[in-house]
Amino acid sequence: MLDLFRLRMKHGNQAIPDVTSAELMETHRGFPVIDESKYSGDWRKITDVCPSGAIKMNPISIDLGKCVFCGECERVSDGAIKFTNKHKTGSIERDHLIVYSGESHEAYREKAIEARKEIRRLFGHSLKLRQVSAGGCNGCEMELNACSNVNFDMGRFGIDFVASPRHADGIVITGPITKNMAPALRDAYNSIGDPKIVIAVGACAISAGVFSGSGKLNRSFLEEIKIDLFVPGCPPHPLTFVNAVLEFIGMA
Repeated sequence: MLDLFRLRMKHGNQAIPDVTSAELMETHRGFPVIDESKYSGDWRKITDVCPSGAIKMNPISIDLGKCVFCGECERVSDGAIKFTNKHKTGSIERDHLIVYSGESHEAYREKAIEARKEIRRLFGHSLKLRQVSAGGCNGCEMELNACSNVNFDMGRFGIDFVASPRHADGIVITGPITKNMAPALRDAYNSIGDPKIVIAVGACAISAGVFSGSGKLNRSFLEEIKIDLFVPGCPPHPLTFVNAVLEFIGMA
């Protein structure tokens, strides 16, 4: 037992001291910046390479709810599209996930998440979440698992994933919601007591991503309930999720 205490003291605190100000490496694909003046060609060449239909014309925009951050558009845009390492991309409104030409990360964040007093009163001291993988590839699920490891340690903020929806304050959805998982997702949601929140994580959960239009999906659940928080990515970085939740509950 004493050896365990000595080892723990030797390791020290390995968690990121301040997750709200932490930065990622330059190679991380985060918030995209669009400058259409840098591209004189046909924008259809750029929109056609997008596997999820995230890029639109008139006006030029990228839908982070559809974007899988593959970087193909950046490679063929002659510098008109550049993915920065800015990882804070969560939003409380679906429409706010659309990034237009000339929009900065700072301007995006001003409209993305607005903490409400009622949310902070209910969930600001303790937030327990039940995660449901509704047909996902396990990418988003792995990043969500990492949120609780020693590096990101979101449990220090009172935010934890729980094993049962009956112990949860909200549900976290990943995956495009297949027909087979749709009933289980609905059951999990109905098992959570009111008031509760719903968080959609990843391009698949938000828009079905590259699986959009597939006949094997059943996304009717999302047409019936309100999504409280969108966390884009494919998959999103743990810091993207942690910061989005902290801002949503008024702790950032």
